[in-house]
Amino acid sequence: MGRGGRPKDKAGEPERKCIVTGEVAPRGGLVRFVVGPDEQVVPDILGKLPGRGMWVSAQRSAITKAATKGLFSRAAKAKVKVSADLADVVENQLARRVVDLISLSRKSGHAVAGYEKVKDWLVKEQAAILLQASDGSERGKTKLRPPYGGKHIDWLTADELGLAFGRQTVIHGALASGGLAQRVVEDAQRLKGVREIAVAGAIGKEKTAR
Repeated sequence: MGRGGRPKDKAGEPERKCIVTGEVAPRGGLVRFVVGPDEQVVPDILGKLPGRGMWVSAQRSAITKAATKGLFSRAAKAKVKVSADLADVVENQLARRVVDLISLSRKSGHAVAGYEKVKDWLVKEQAAILLQASDGSERGKTKLRPPYGGKHIDWLTADELGLAFGRQTVIHGALASGGLAQRVVEDAQRLKGVREIAVAGAIGKEKTAR
């Protein structure tokens, strides 16, 4: 048990119970929600808002079910208001969070963008995470392989990666180990769970790597 009787997993990360599935899981794989002063349920992506937290697995289906089946009211033991587009709000906030973390990594010299720079980092084994735009050319993306034992994040769009690297669009990016890399992976994984990736929209779409 952790401080205050809170359960912890084997790695020491606090665990929370999903109000939808009833399963107990590490906090990093869930999304925290709180009830605001206006009785509106709001996502707390950073886990810092005041109030009693209600935790939901970072899956679109779970968030949608919690929003439509009155599970937030049950968890709060009071009538609360829930936005119909709550899953979309969570997705947008998580995407913004991941973009901001990658941007901070870039500014500290822990991230690069562009095919040649990324390829160089991969060859020199400097890259721990390969970033590739979900809507980039599949043919172009297959020319780069994720680092051995590293991570491959390919569910951000070219526009989102562009925001992270201060460009209009980016197809290829890479992050070094250390710094904010682990936080990028954790929040990107949560984003993957709530994001509906339109695979069909990416087929045949050619974009120039920057």
